[in-house]
Amino acid sequence: MQIHGLNKTTLLDYPGRVACTIFTGGCNFRCPYCHNSELVLDPASQPLISEEEIFGFLKKRQGILDGVCITGGEPTVNPDLLDFMRKVKELGYPIKLDSNGYRPEILREAISEGLADCIAMDIKSGPTNYHVAAGLKAMDTGKLSESIDIIMNSGIDYEFRTTVVKGIHTDFDFEEIGNWIKGANKYFIQNYRDNEFVMVKGYESFSDEELDQILSTVKKYIPNAKIRGEE
Repeated sequence: MQIHGLNKTTLLDYPGRVACTIFTGGCNFRCPYCHNSELVLDPASQPLISEEEIFGFLKKRQGILDGVCITGGEPTVNPDLLDFMRKVKELGYPIKLDSNGYRPEILREAISEGLADCIAMDIKSGPTNYHVAAGLKAMDTGKLSESIDIIMNSGIDYEFRTTVVKGIHTDFDFEEIGNWIKGANKYFIQNYRDNEFVMVKGYESFSDEELDQILSTVKKYIPNAKIRGEE
């Protein structure tokens, strides 16, 4: 598998566990506010970490780490993802998989094989404006609905999350999101933060008051919704 980054210890990426985070390259979206644009647009320009190095590290950290988070980019575009997850599971590690949900068949297989212990799916926007938030001319939101259904009925731990961006999202989007994932166990709002690696410059964060209004909108459908960082 094409691995372009390793965060050796994190308490944030896999909540409740001391984990490492593995970054894959490539993505089927072009979200203009993406913070990992180098992994999306030109993964070949990033250093490559061999599977041998990764598994050597994981073997040494057995008994210290208790989870592995696989993120990107978009992990599901890698043809070797499931084989890689199988090897991680053979070492006894629970796996959290981050995904944009556009390949529901991969999520279904990962869940059915018991490879994913937790899935975090990004909900970029409501269905009407999803293509804008994903940076595409058009897209099949039916694939996303399928992934949402698979995840919500999986029986495993999961979360949905939206990075909210002024200039992209409106209150209408959050009404749609609320209806789309109504009753979800976990839904987090994450405020956009600018950085040097963002794909398109010029976007802004919402104010605290605006975030509270967004939260109020989605709580009508998802009572457990929270602003990330305020849990």
